[in-house]
Amino acid sequence: MADSIPGSGAPAKQGAAPRHKVQKTEEEWRELLTPEQFHVMRQKGTERPFTGALVDHHEDGSYHCGACHAPLFASETKFDSGCGWPSFWLPQSPGAIDEHEDLSLGRRRIEVTCSTCGAHLGHVFTDGPQPTGLRYCINSASLAFEKK
Repeated sequence: MADSIPGSGAPAKQGAAPRHKVQKTEEEWRELLTPEQFHVMRQKGTERPFTGALVDHHEDGSYHCGACHAPLFASETKFDSGCGWPSFWLPQSPGAIDEHEDLSLGRRRIEVTCSTCGAHLGHVFTDGPQPTGLRYCINSASLAFEKK
């Protein structure tokens, strides 16, 4: 039996990639995204800690996918985790993100992706604040902010 996704009780998704609502070729994504965004969102890269534009960002509004602009997180759920990336304790809606098992660093992590376009966002960990106890550690390059 697969391990559960933090906080959800659902198994981490494995196997075939899901079919997303927004689909583009890799060339179309390259034209749409900056080189850094493409590296992070399409090649599962990670920006260096404490370098992202939204790490110390504290305005009221919502954080959207930097590729397809789907709403992902509300500013009310953002917190300073000290990890060097924007951190949130809850997605904006239950279907906003997908979670996948990631064994790429030789240890088990849970990757989070945009459920609308499949863009890599970051990872979720179980060391966040209450009420969820979760820390969605998200690359700034994967996000766009919309002021309230």
